[in-house]
Amino acid sequence: MFHSRMDKADIRARMRAQRKLLNTPDAVEAIVPHAADLPSGDVVALYRSIGAEVPTDNLAEALLAQGRTLCLPVVTSREEAMVFRHWSPGDPLEDDLAGCPAPLDLASTVTPDLVITPLVAFDAAGYRLGQGGGYYDRTFAALPDAVRVGLAFAGQQVETLPVEAHDIRLHGVLTENGYRAFV
Repeated sequence: MFHSRMDKADIRARMRAQRKLLNTPDAVEAIVPHAADLPSGDVVALYRSIGAEVPTDNLAEALLAQGRTLCLPVVTSREEAMVFRHWSPGDPLEDDLAGCPAPLDLASTVTPDLVITPLVAFDAAGYRLGQGGGYYDRTFAALPDAVRVGLAFAGQQVETLPVEAHDIRLHGVLTENGYRAFV
């Protein structure tokens, strides 16, 4: 566990290394059955994993089997909230402004009810530490009614994270141990 005296850059560096060790096929597969415990929402925003982020391929299939519609975030401006475009597994993708795989411009824009977000670390209060670009925090501020859920490995939890005014709490986190709501 890391303490809040550490700065975000130090925590990010240590937890990226930790996440890489935690990212095993067994751990990833153990998350999928818990998709049934996620909060309701007809339109679910996922992400396409980069590096050691928790892969979402099998989770996407589980959500589709529940009858949910999927979308992916798209960075169209480095200073504004992300937009979300309809997506199904197999649809063509191209890199957005942040270099993340995203649906093509011709995909319809949708508003998600549930946003599943990658993270580097999270704490018991529901705060997340992301890559540092602020994209998700800006988007969460623009979508106050969307349910915010982190997708992580249980070992990515830290004691406390340093919190800034722009940091927006998650409603819950989904790990290989199940879904946990934050009070």
